[in-house]
Amino acid sequence: MTDPANAAAHADMFAALCKEVGFCLHPKGEKRVLEALPNGLDAAVRAVFDAEGVDFASSTGDLRRAVRDCLKAHLPIPHP
Repeated sequence: MTDPANAAAHADMFAALCKEVGFCLHPKGEKRVLEALPNGLDAAVRAVFDAEGVDFASSTGDLRRAVRDCLKAHLPIPHP
């Protein structure tokens, strides 16, 4: 389960995803992505597409790459 502090730490990532790629996720979608992140960036990308209702398999490679690059660029820096 995702805690509110974790969700707040990722707020900039979700804002960038909305502005840069056009995938503006609702809170349940954001939760789905946060739960997928520990399984890797590719799992999080699939979760973004699932949450947005976009078929991952039929999406363009450019769109998948844009989502992945956006997530990677805006992941919060972990604190030790």
